[in-house]
Amino acid sequence: MSEIQELFRQDSYLKSCEAKVIGTVPERDGIILDRTVFYPMGGGQPGDIGLLKSANGEQSEIGATFYTDDGCAIMHILSVGAQVPEIGETVECTIDWDDRYAHMRVHTALHLLCATLPYPVTGGSISKGQGRLDFDIPDAGLDKDALSDELNKLISRELPVSISWITDDELRAQPELVRTMSVTPPLSAGKVRMIAVGDVDLQPCGGTHVANTREIGKVQVTKIEKKGAQNRRVRIVLS
Repeated sequence: MSEIQELFRQDSYLKSCEAKVIGTVPERDGIILDRTVFYPMGGGQPGDIGLLKSANGEQSEIGATFYTDDGCAIMHILSVGAQVPEIGETVECTIDWDDRYAHMRVHTALHLLCATLPYPVTGGSISKGQGRLDFDIPDAGLDKDALSDELNKLISRELPVSISWITDDELRAQPELVRTMSVTPPLSAGKVRMIAVGDVDLQPCGGTHVANTREIGKVQVTKIEKKGAQNRRVRIVLS
């Protein structure tokens, strides 16, 4: 299968694109496109949902987006009973922007949380308007209000968020850039996507982000949970 263009990697604000159907997954009511704006579930971020418009004008809901089991393609899962387009057909796919944008805001806020708490990350998840990170913290003594203040101070600086790429070898030479203990970036494609939030955070990330921290809005740390001797779960919500 030819290389698929993951348009969301370069521009998180693309809402739709035309694409060609290059494969189907009948047992999942799924299709594979040669290019897509749909982010597939991964790294704690949900996959995009949205609409698919066929050449004849018929619209179907895309209820989930995943990588295939081999990780080589992206499946767009259609609603039950939807007419599956033929291989070779040109279609238009459009994401649910409200859903995606909420994920973008939370994801960037969690990168700022990493900057505020410089400890290894053991897990995390993103949902619409809220998210959480788990940290390996030897001696916890975290204060919700103090953390909220620190996050909102960073957000108010209106920091730009930028994308860059480094080679696999460059990342291997700088292991401190990898914050997650449970998930490491794949080192087989020759290059790794980096996300920088101003001068406060830089780490490998394949997810979608806002262009400036001012888009996040206000953040509140709502709960800090003990999940083991050294594991603390920090939950945030967007106002």
